[in-house]
Amino acid sequence: MTEAVHPTPNIGRPLRRREDHKFLTGKGRYVDDIRLPGTLHLAILRSVQAHAVITGIDVSSARAAPGVRLVLAGADLSRKIGNIKPNWVIPGTVVPDRPVMAVDRVRFVGECVALVLAETREAAWDALELIDVAYEALPAVINEEAAIAEGAPQLHENVPNNITTYFKTGGGDYAAAARQADQVLRLRLVNNRLIPTCLETRAVLAEPGVDDGLTLYLPSQVPHMHRRWIAETVGIPEHRLRIVAPDIGGGFGAKMHLYPEELLCAWLARELKSPVKWWESRSESHQATSHGRAHTELIEVAFRNDGRILGMKLETLGNVGAYLSNMASGGPTMSVSYGTGTYKIENFEAVAKVILTNTVPVDAYRGYGRPEAAYIAERTIEAVAHHLDLDAVEVRRINFVPQSDFPYRPYGSGSVIYDSGDYQSCLDKAVIAFDYTGRREEQERLRSAGRYRGIGVAAYTEMCGMAPSRRLAANGFDRGGWESARIAIDSSGRATLYSGSMSQGHGHVTALAQIAADVLQMPVENIDVVQGDTKQVQAGHGTFNSRSMPVGGSGVHVCAGRIVEKAKKIAAEMMEVAAEDLAYEGGSFVVPGTGVALAFAKVARMAYVGHVLPKGIEPGLDETLFYDPTGMGAPSGVHIAYVEVDPDTGMVEILDYVAVDDAGVIINPLLATGQIHGGVVQGIGQALYEEVCYDRDSGQLLTGSLLDYAVPHADSLPNIRTQFQETPSPTNPLGVKGIGESGSIGAPPTIVHAVLDALAPFGITHLDMPLTPQKIWAAIQAVRRGAPR
Repeated sequence: MTEAVHPTPNIGRPLRRREDHKFLTGKGRYVDDIRLPGTLHLAILRSVQAHAVITGIDVSSARAAPGVRLVLAGADLSRKIGNIKPNWVIPGTVVPDRPVMAVDRVRFVGECVALVLAETREAAWDALELIDVAYEALPAVINEEAAIAEGAPQLHENVPNNITTYFKTGGGDYAAAARQADQVLRLRLVNNRLIPTCLETRAVLAEPGVDDGLTLYLPSQVPHMHRRWIAETVGIPEHRLRIVAPDIGGGFGAKMHLYPEELLCAWLARELKSPVKWWESRSESHQATSHGRAHTELIEVAFRNDGRILGMKLETLGNVGAYLSNMASGGPTMSVSYGTGTYKIENFEAVAKVILTNTVPVDAYRGYGRPEAAYIAERTIEAVAHHLDLDAVEVRRINFVPQSDFPYRPYGSGSVIYDSGDYQSCLDKAVIAFDYTGRREEQERLRSAGRYRGIGVAAYTEMCGMAPSRRLAANGFDRGGWESARIAIDSSGRATLYSGSMSQGHGHVTALAQIAADVLQMPVENIDVVQGDTKQVQAGHGTFNSRSMPVGGSGVHVCAGRIVEKAKKIAAEMMEVAAEDLAYEGGSFVVPGTGVALAFAKVARMAYVGHVLPKGIEPGLDETLFYDPTGMGAPSGVHIAYVEVDPDTGMVEILDYVAVDDAGVIINPLLATGQIHGGVVQGIGQALYEEVCYDRDSGQLLTGSLLDYAVPHADSLPNIRTQFQETPSPTNPLGVKGIGESGSIGAPPTIVHAVLDALAPFGITHLDMPLTPQKIWAAIQAVRRGAPR
């Protein structure tokens, strides 16, 4: 199916975001905007060593500094705050202990060593300078391959060879496929380490309340999960802890983890009976907030001379930093599980090794595991096409999973199921929109004139909306896959929607209201949306993994249906007809063919007056639902880019970018387009600009600020042209699949392929991301000098 029919007036409407006026007029409210009387300010002293024994800490001068209320070292907190534990632990994983502050040993630059609590932020920072820490440096290892080599420094006694997780998957017989193949290629890919550069850095404000209660203001993607984690780790009864997530300036996965600063603020506020605030500077964010990606992939692919891939062998080395963060053991395992991408490769053999290094912990960052998987599949098929001198588009066509195979289990997998898709149609649309044939002809003409343009193509698929709960338990999650929704209709007929999903700029106030309005048949403006407060919202798992529409939105859809069903029974009693004889049309209950109608608002009024109610029906119109999907959706798409490379400078100009994405039924095309644009920009950043760099010997972070860590600027971005194909998902009632991560998955291989295509006349077939001007220029110069490649 290439086009979905939207049978209702709200689904599919490109409504502008209702929440934008607040932000555009400067009325957003972020954690650091909140001022409470008597607030004390927390500052953290962080390790300047990547790996060392702490031989002494002298805090006496800091304690005597003006305005300082408290100074603590790691030993002062022993047994007062629990260890930080991951929430997703792949079966068989060895989990090293992670204290909230280092006690006797540090394992990465940026690890918490001591804290200062002062009357002002400036006084707290000044006092940090007065703390004297003595270290005995130990050998450090920052690279995943080096970390598992013989003789490498060992980070934790209970983790031999620095490997926490060894995960195998696959199907068929790769060895047999390799014997039958005409040729075999081997690739080594690096998926560069990234920093989730949110507009708003992390912040925490803890406010003690009555009866030993505590309110924590936190830019959390997962408020209810944060409540549980913090309550368990600090020792607070969960019902006495309230998490409030106000406006959030971007999350991208980095704000869904449990960090030391959240635990410290909560504990300190209860101990001192004063509000405690911590705010993360931008440079601090680079060494305190989780990083992303950081993989090395070793690939072997067996194929025929016509381009058909017969088998694939894969080893992923996933660098997760010094400790296992919340979901760290899962990312590398997803990368190999989805490593065949959109292609029917039935002989597959894969292993993932989750590896500790003396670096900032690595965890979920927009797409987590899926961008890495798509890069594996796409660089592999591109290498096959280039090696055989075949057209990249046609080699993809040969290998695509056909539409007739859906639902599809790649390589006979027992756990990975792609629910629906039409990869050929996505490719057809992208090729037409891009004018692929015309651009190829233009490329050849310009090459003869000494201009180097390239065309990059990439296809992707992913799985999102992690569910159902029983499946998550089998995969090592300490959480469910459901989402909650509550809809309360007041006596005037207006609705308030309480959702466990959590917006960080996604437009949930608009999109969730559209879904509810679609069922309730009322104006979107008559529906208020409440999120991000564990005291107001019944329960939830928050927003990540593109789950808000397929899980949270589906919950809203079903909950709204229950409201209508109850209202219909009340309307039938009021109209003295059978409920089954009523239809709900245009916001009124009608007896078809009679012209008799009763407005929803009047039914809502009666629901609360209670004078005329069917037997057994309670007053009120208020429904709560916990929705657990039957499975996960598999969005997909095809992206094509056109670039020009200046061989004298190595600069890349992106001339055009076409994205055709299939996320099932699109709730709001305007918001979906925005999600694609944002994801593509982040993908361009990974492909061309962004990379976390460490000194290989000392383990020092070399990209400690935005002076050293490049992100895309508006003037370096193309016009991103988007289209949507709608192949509904059978796993939820809306037919949606999720779209938040699609752009960041499709863009990196697309851009890399385009640049390498531009460099093809120089014989350059591979460069690892990011493809910076320096790297491109050096590669061209090496070719011109006749250096071996």
